[in-house]
Amino acid sequence: MSDSLDRLYQAVIAAKDLDPSVSRTARLYQQGPEKMAKKLAEEAIEVVIDAINRKPDAVIRESADLLYNLTVLWAAAGVRPEQVWAEMSRREDMLGIAEKLPKPPKRPKSIEQNAARRPIVALEGRRLRKLS
Repeated sequence: MSDSLDRLYQAVIAAKDLDPSVSRTARLYQQGPEKMAKKLAEEAIEVVIDAINRKPDAVIRESADLLYNLTVLWAAAGVRPEQVWAEMSRREDMLGIAEKLPKPPKRPKSIEQNAARRPIVALEGRRLRKLS
């Protein structure tokens, strides 16, 4: 599969300077990274919807669209497929091929951070005053 994505990546690079009126890739490049990211997100949502609706043929078609749009975004961001493959190999060495790296644990906010965000107030009689 990486060979297919490598070929797709090379085709995307070659097509970026074509006439946008005839090349979807050139049009996406012309529209910029925001449009590229939006198209990628749309395709991902379509894959999810088709998977939920148990439509494997549609999942296949939309997955191909998703990979195309991901490759366009990689190229625009200066990311090469071999960099992604290297990251996948690194993760496989750590956890196995079928696992995703865990997110780092969220650090609890310290009392000082919370105090800096919100002043503490105390009721004194009927008047509010800030505590220092």
